[in-house]
Amino acid sequence: MTSSSDRSLPAAESINPATPSQVDGFLSVPSADLVLTHDDSGQCLSFFWKDAERYGVKPEQWVGQSLADTVAPLGLTPYLDRVRQVLDYLLPLRFEYPFYCAGKYLVFDLTISPILMPHGTATTVVATGQFRYLASEATALEIINALLSSRPSLHSDRHHKRITQVIWNIRRSLDLQLIWQQTVDGLGEALDLSRCLIGPYQPDCSHLEIVAEYRHPSLPSLLGTKLSLDEPYLAQALASLRPIAVSAAEPFPEPTPSILAIATCYQDQPNGIIILHEYDRARLWSDVEIDLLREVADQVGTGIAHASLFEESRNMAAELQRVNESLMQQHSDLEEARQQAEAASRLKSEFLANTSHELRTPLNGVIGFLKLILDGMADDPEEQQQFIQEAYRSAIHLLHVINDILDIAKIEAGKMQLDLNPIRLDDLLNEVENFMLHQAQQKNLGFEIRTPATRDEVILYGNYQRLLQVLLNLVGNAIKFTHEGSVTISAEVLPGKVVVQGEEKPGSVKISVADTGIGVSLEKQDKLFQSFSQVDGSRTRQYGGTGLGLAISQKLVEAMGGVVNFFSMGEGLGSTVTFTVPLYQDPVMITAPLADSADLLL
Repeated sequence: MTSSSDRSLPAAESINPATPSQVDGFLSVPSADLVLTHDDSGQCLSFFWKDAERYGVKPEQWVGQSLADTVAPLGLTPYLDRVRQVLDYLLPLRFEYPFYCAGKYLVFDLTISPILMPHGTATTVVATGQFRYLASEATALEIINALLSSRPSLHSDRHHKRITQVIWNIRRSLDLQLIWQQTVDGLGEALDLSRCLIGPYQPDCSHLEIVAEYRHPSLPSLLGTKLSLDEPYLAQALASLRPIAVSAAEPFPEPTPSILAIATCYQDQPNGIIILHEYDRARLWSDVEIDLLREVADQVGTGIAHASLFEESRNMAAELQRVNESLMQQHSDLEEARQQAEAASRLKSEFLANTSHELRTPLNGVIGFLKLILDGMADDPEEQQQFIQEAYRSAIHLLHVINDILDIAKIEAGKMQLDLNPIRLDDLLNEVENFMLHQAQQKNLGFEIRTPATRDEVILYGNYQRLLQVLLNLVGNAIKFTHEGSVTISAEVLPGKVVVQGEEKPGSVKISVADTGIGVSLEKQDKLFQSFSQVDGSRTRQYGGTGLGLAISQKLVEAMGGVVNFFSMGEGLGSTVTFTVPLYQDPVMITAPLADSADLLL
């Protein structure tokens, strides 16, 4: 045992921010002789004393009792005053204090720590102590008097309380931006700084970008500024992981009398830098402030590491989600492509079946009528001539079918080449009338051609044979699918320049083929211009045809710089097909004469 005469009293109070109690709300001291928890009134909640039996004390007697009624701190009021400081500022205190038991004064080296609740407050403390020595009553009173005369300043306590709250908030957050901003705000307010900056550190980066700042309103913002890591004080802070103070540094726009920089780290690896500025005075950083800064830097480094891992895991989850959605989309696209391929294969099979029928029918006609002639079945030259004409018509029909098949093959192979030349619209329409009028009259259909009112001829720019093929196909379809009513062909001049094969033309002509036929339902109109596709297989068998006419017509018109459109209000409501052809020259239009005032009044 050490006598009171040869011992040296430690400082009356010492705050060590690096102790676990500041962060976790409790302190675990190895080989503690005394451990007890109580509230601010001295009500004991739990008790352990290694030498309790030696002094005839039963631990269970302390629980639920006031400290003044059992083994008591000498002068309970000064002791509870220290306890209330711990609860007020949420900071641990360490000091020597005498306890009185069985007529003895036992001096313990005490550490009192707040027990933090989830919402960041505390109502109870844990006191841990190591027995130092037995003291006389005078020495015990001397210790208490020293405590009373050395109460820490409220200003310093406010700093510690603010820093403790910052650390508490950092440990509860996984938001990087929030951690950065709370760090600079907490340090700036607690240490009364002119400015506090923070930036993340990446080993492969040559600069430090400021991502959060606290500053006095009179100072300009440095948010987003990039500081070179070649600056000596920054490089030294990263290398040493200790606070580095300098009196001046660049590239800040104002004079900087006092700067302190410290690296945040996790597992001894830096991950950021905190920079403190003081412009008002040449500040000397105290040991307490340095210790506080070290503790904050350690906690911020841990918070940054945890938040970064969380952010990486969240980004990875988002990337996995994106990849999964991409794979699902690819699967959906592949499934759609498979269905389209199957549909195309089915359509081509149906097309081949229909085409074989279309080829076989006229071919049988040619062979049949020629066989009749060869077998001498004609009764007279007139009937023989009739057989020859029927064989010729069947051969022409067969040629048209074969031409359609060859045309679509060329178009799909990209080998359809068209020579464009000036074409008289009247010539084109007259030839269509010569070919198709008789067919319309055979079905008792009205047949009308309407041309635009112009003073001169309308000259188109296209390929005559292909335009005739398109018109014959469209008019033929209109007649074939119309049982009563009429078929009308009309032309209309459209102003507006168009470009065809690199040449600019003054306008275009819209040619329309309208009928009062069977029409097409709205949901089936998208199949009209598909190769190898018929809107309705039953109609194909009923009316005949390969289903290539509209597809070929569309490709031919587009190759000549035009556009094809189809309109029908539904089944039984007729249909209209329009296509445009570029003008070779702009015709002079005829306008209706203006009525005089008398006519207007009438």
